Amino acid sequence: MSATANSIVPQPQNNQNNDNAKRQLRKPVFTKVDQLKPGSSGHTLTVNVMSSNTVLMRGRSVSQNHRNARIAECLVGDETGTIVFTARNEQVDTMKPGTTVILRNAKIDMFKGTMRLAVDKWGRIEAAEPAKFVVKEDNNLSLVEYELVNVAGEAP
Repeated sequence: MSATANSIVPQPQNNQNNDNAKRQLRKPVFTKVDQLKPGSSGHTLTVNVMSSNTVLMRGRSVSQNHRNARIAECLVGDETGTIVFTARNEQVDTMKPGTTVILRNAKIDMFKGTMRLAVDKWGRIEAAEPAKFVVKEDNNLSLVEYELVNVAGEAP
């Protein structure tokens, strides 16, 4: 018997190169504020921070593992409108009035029937160059109240 007929010769596999080819980063699609809808997510926006208002500041002294909880409501907008952004903990420091930021993987949360923009642990807030657009302040999407309505004939 020959050695090549009975032995299995392992073939070099180039999975790493194939994985890199499959996982090329795609270009972000930037959304405008007026295109935001309730319950949507995965938005990338460039917005100006108009104002920032701290609504909750709570420190926990029970254990050192818990950090201070801070929440601020920030009015952000672009040339199509404005919306309230809920900043949490470290995000509060980034969202200073007058700055321009890029919100990546942002989502819409509903709070008391109104839309709030938020970035969770899967998203990112980046400082950006000052924006060249003028914010349209008379179209605040957070002032629109939504109501959940069950459509007849559909199961809840």
